[in-house]
Amino acid sequence: MAAPIDFYFDFASPYGYFASLQIDDLAAKHGRTVTWRPVLLGAIFKVTGMKPNLQQPLRGEYLQHDATRIARLLGCPFTFPASTPVNPVAASRAYWWRFAEDPEAAKAIARALYRAHWGEGRDIGNADTVAEIAGTTGLDPTAVSAGMQDQTVKDRLRAETDGAIGRGVFGSPFVLVGDEPFWGWDRLDMVDRWLATGGW
Repeated sequence: MAAPIDFYFDFASPYGYFASLQIDDLAAKHGRTVTWRPVLLGAIFKVTGMKPNLQQPLRGEYLQHDATRIARLLGCPFTFPASTPVNPVAASRAYWWRFAEDPEAAKAIARALYRAHWGEGRDIGNADTVAEIAGTTGLDPTAVSAGMQDQTVKDRLRAETDGAIGRGVFGSPFVLVGDEPFWGWDRLDMVDRWLATGGW
């Protein structure tokens, strides 16, 4: 069986949110699975010299317009959060804590957090809020809170972010089919064709 597709994302990225709504179905169409890998763009930006789009003149205004337009295209819930760019550390730790025991359950957490932040406009930068939202997936919020503080989980997030940099990841979403890189939600059609044809 082919190796899973790697889906790198940051919870602060609306484009990562849009990709999260499609990536698993896209992969399944080709008999593939997906490993979701939340990382910290803040650390990656220290390598690339970039800064969050919303902090860049012209580009920030475009992102707000573009994200709203994509949401209309996809017909998905979307509310631009007042907390952007949100600190994604707690959300990412919650994911990696659950991933250690159940990767599919970790995806459920990620989806719930993405929906709360980009679908409902909630601030997921607060650890208590993250634990509460993770609790809607059937987990004990107290256990989630404790898990986010586990040093092994903190180390895992750091290692995943470093590993992403090592693989050339510089934005969100970033999809790797083997070693073939695709950056951006608007590359999902290209990922689809790549999987269908085996590359070109």
